[in-house]
This record gives sequence, structure tokens and C-alpha cells, in this order.
Amino acid sequence: MSARPMLRYLPLLAAGLLLGGCSTLDALNPFSSSAPKMTKLTEIKTSAEVRSLWSASIGKAENYSFTPAVVDDVVFVAGRKGSVSRIENGQTVWKIDAGQKLSAGVGANNRLVVVGTEKGDVLAFAAADGKPLWQAKASSEVLAAPVVGDDGVAVRSGDNRVFLFDAIDGERKWVYQRPTPTLAVRGAGSPVFADRYLFVGFPGGKLVALALQNGAQLWEGTVAQPKGATELDRVADVVAPPAVDGRQICAVAFQGKIACFDMGQGGALVWSRDLSSANGLALDGRYLFVTDDQGAVHALDRLSGSSLWKQDKLLKRGVSRPAVRRGLLAVADSEGIVHFLTREDGSFAARVKTDGSPVRNGALLPFGGGFLVQTADGDIRAFEAQ
Repeated sequence: MSARPMLRYLPLLAAGLLLGGCSTLDALNPFSSSAPKMTKLTEIKTSAEVRSLWSASIGKAENYSFTPAVVDDVVFVAGRKGSVSRIENGQTVWKIDAGQKLSAGVGANNRLVVVGTEKGDVLAFAAADGKPLWQAKASSEVLAAPVVGDDGVAVRSGDNRVFLFDAIDGERKWVYQRPTPTLAVRGAGSPVFADRYLFVGFPGGKLVALALQNGAQLWEGTVAQPKGATELDRVADVVAPPAVDGRQICAVAFQGKIACFDMGQGGALVWSRDLSSANGLALDGRYLFVTDDQGAVHALDRLSGSSLWKQDKLLKRGVSRPAVRRGLLAVADSEGIVHFLTREDGSFAARVKTDGSPVRNGALLPFGGGFLVQTADGDIRAFEAQ
């Protein structure tokens, strides 16, 4: 049997999905028998206090990536079988059945909660009580959490289309489409609203700024250039959502580079450097934090891209995208362990266990004075860290 159809999309656990059956790709899958063994954890000297605030359960993600949404002190979560919940102070205010199996996490604001399905359905519910409001249609499976903004609901479908729906009634405002390469990572980061733009990362190493009014492409930034002798070598996809702070927007590509652009200068490149990641990044003050494909966590200078520190004692552990809060950086791994690093030098400050199932990208978020995590088995936990 030819491998080409199986390689149409390259699934990565780092992107939130399990690998397909092609053995030539097993080295990319940390759960494969032929994959490199994950680094064993060693004892650490605890220097930060982390305590559990509350926990809840929503149901398993199966082979999909489910991410919570935080609106002020309210948490919205969803699970694969269709459950959607609103949680306040650890108490479930409401829990509904969406009526369909879901395929991505939650997008929300004070009024609206939105989820997506593998059939491309976009379902919206009232944030106050979970009452169904409207249903819209994307062109294919929704693998990234919808994003709810002042200008509408942005949805990224698996065929590289981006839709903007009206938040009131779900009417489609516009759709933007790019061609899909022969081989691409099966999984994509959510769009990001910033200023007057909607930013989206695409296969081929591109970061695109779309006009909110009509979906027109306003500028395109090159995060990475595909290169190599084979189709697999030339995969250079922006899988994780970009990070925005002020005028600066940064993105990273799998098998590519990390790059930062100036939105005030029409997307002018500020700096770029070689670093491969399907996990994603976070911005904080003068720092940029990123987890590379090997599981090393890096701190870079936001202005120049120069290295500040590197924590490489979590290699091959399926380490998530970083989240940062109050001088601590948190990452989680494929055993459901949350690791807290000091912001200044990357040393281990604390470590806590969840339910033992993987924490996938985007499922670890800053929350209040600490962090919120959702595991693949549906365990939701809030931690206070200081």
C-alpha cells in the first residue's frame, strides 16, 4: 500500500493528535515502541509553593486536543463525547450535552460559548445557562478551538480555511482559503484577534494578517521556508497559534524557525532564528518562552531573539506549550505532570501530578494567580502558584 495517502496530513502529538499507522513516522511519536525513551525525572529542590484550588471532570479527549477557555474567573470546558460545562470556583454551574461528538476545545466570552465538530459544525451556546443559540458550518473538521472576539467568531477548519461568523446569529461574514500542500501537519493553532487583524499560521511557514471587515489578506510574514530533499523534509508548518504583546507578534514553525514581527510596521520582520516547534510559545515582559520539538524549554530575549536560558531535562516527555504567571513558567508532559520553572533562569521550582494522562498543547493556561490544566482524560485542575 502506498504511503502517500497516509501522509497527506502528518499528525503530531505535539499538535494534539496521535500519529497514523505509518511506521516511518514512529520516531516523532513519544508513545511509539520505537520512539526515543523519555528522560527520567530526577528529584528537585522545591522553591515555589503550589497548591490545588479545585478539580473537576469533563470526559476524555480521545485522539483530539481539548483546551479550556477562561473568561475572568469563569472556566468553560468540553469533552469529546459532547459535554460542555461552565465552572466557577470549582463548582459546575451548568453542564450540557452538545448533541454531537466534539473535536476541539472551547472559545468563549461573557456572552457566548462555542465548540466545533469533526463534521465542521460550529455550535454556539449562551455563556450564562448553556442554552443553544445558533449553529453554523465550516468546510471540514474543526481541530482548533474557535475564538470569540468583538468582531465575531473565528474558526479554523482542517482544510486551511478560516471563517468569521457573526456572534449574534452565526451568519458567515467571510471565508479565507489557502491551498493545502501535499504533506502537512494534521492540526492547527487557533486564530488570534489583535488590533484590527485576525492572525493565522499556515503550512509552508506563513503567518497571515487578515482584515476583520472582509477577510482580505493585508500582509504575510515568512516564519520559515520549506527546504529539503523529500516531502517530509519540506514540512515547515506554523501549527501553534502566534503570541501577541503590544505591537509584537511572534510565531514558530515545525521543522523551521521562530520569528517575531512588528505589526506597527506592516509586519516587518524584527528577528528570526532556527528553532523547530509544533508546541508554541508565550510572551512575558522582555522574555519569549518556547518548547522545542525535543522537549527543551527555551527563554529568548524578545527584542533580539538571543538565548537567555535553556532547560533540557524534560527531553522526549511530550512537553506542552509554556504558560507564564507571577515569575513562574509552567509546562506539562505526556504523563500529566506539571513542571514549574523559575522565569529568570529556568531552574525547577516545583512539580505536581494530575491524573497521569497527557496534557496537550493549549490545555495549560494562566489562571488567576496560578494555572489551569485539562488532561486528555478530562481532569480539570486549578493551581495557585507563588
